Amino acid sequence: MIKQNLAHGKAERTNTTHKLNWLRASVLGADDGIVSVAGLVMGVAGATNSTGTIFAAGLAGIIAGSISMAAGEFVSVSSSRDTEKALLKKERFELENFPQEELSELTRIYEQKGLSHNTAKRVALELSKNDAFAAHAHAELNIDPQNLTNPWHAAFASAMSFLAGAIIPLLTILLTPLNLRLPLTFISVAIALGVTGFLSAKIGDADSKQAILRVVTGGVLAMLITYFIGKMFAVSGL
Repeated sequence: MIKQNLAHGKAERTNTTHKLNWLRASVLGADDGIVSVAGLVMGVAGATNSTGTIFAAGLAGIIAGSISMAAGEFVSVSSSRDTEKALLKKERFELENFPQEELSELTRIYEQKGLSHNTAKRVALELSKNDAFAAHAHAELNIDPQNLTNPWHAAFASAMSFLAGAIIPLLTILLTPLNLRLPLTFISVAIALGVTGFLSAKIGDADSKQAILRVVTGGVLAMLITYFIGKMFAVSGL
C-alpha cells in the first residue's frame, strides 16, 4: 500500500507539474502576443490611417512573432530534454554498475521524506523490483522517463498561444470605425491583458490584483510609447 501510494503520488505530482507548466507557458505566450502586436499596430496607426498598411504590419508581426515563439520554445525544451536524457543515461549506468549503492541512496531519500529506515528500505526494495530505473528517476531526478516533454508540441502550443493573443488587437483595430479605432483597441487590449494577468496569478497562486495591474500597465505603456513614436514619424514625414 505504501509503495502504491508513493508511486501514485509521484505520477500525480509529475502530471500536475507538466499541466501547470503548459498552462503557464500558454498564458505567457498569449500575453506576449497581445502586447507585441498591440504595440506594433498602434505604432503604425500613429503614423498612418491606412487600414491596408496596419493590416500588413500586424500580419507580419503575428507571423514573425509566432515563428519566433515556436523556435525559442523548441530550442528551450530541446535543451531541457537533452539534459534530462543525459541525467537518465547516467542514472541507468549507475544502476547497472552500482546497484547496492543506488539502493542505499533510494532508501535515504525515503527516510528524508519521513519514513523509518526499515520502511524506507522495504519501499525502495519493492519499487526497485518493479522498475528500478523509473523508481530512481522519479525519486532522485523528479523525471518521468516515459513522459519527457516533446519540443514539437511545446513549439506548436507556444505559437498558437501567441497567435490567439495577437489576433485580439489586430482584429479590433481593423474592424472598428476610424474614429473609435484607437480607444477601442486600448480597451480590448487592457481587458485581454487583465484576463491573462488573472490567469497567471491563479496558476502561480499569487495576488491577482497585482498581477493584473502589472500586465495591464505594461501593455498600455507599450501602446502609448509606440503610438507616439508613430505620430513623430507621421509629423516629420519620414
